[in-house]
Amino acid sequence: MADGSDLILDLVWQEFHEIVNMTSEELRAFLLASGSEEDLSSPDLDLLMPELGRQVLQVLGKSKTDLTSDDIETMQRVVDRVEDTLAEGSFDAEDDDRRRALLEVGHDPLRPPRTRG
Repeated sequence: MADGSDLILDLVWQEFHEIVNMTSEELRAFLLASGSEEDLSSPDLDLLMPELGRQVLQVLGKSKTDLTSDDIETMQRVVDRVEDTLAEGSFDAEDDDRRRALLEVGHDPLRPPRTRG
């Protein structure tokens, strides 16, 4: 029988992957484009990205069995941030600041929801 921590991990993993509706390639491209105002000659372009966005990319590159406690915390922060932002009210395509804040953590609010298979 699974212990409580396994059940919590399963729930957070599922919520995170439902909330993050961008692929790692889409997210990385968005983050790099957002950081393009910075010095693109930097030897480590990842450092130009927002920290939470970088952490999301790291989590997306892992399997559930390879997650650390920091990864689980990152996933929960992303879920909470997206849910809180969406709870602020209806979303408008003209609301660029809110959309960018969501895109930075891998959620495109204008993308149709995934259908469950």
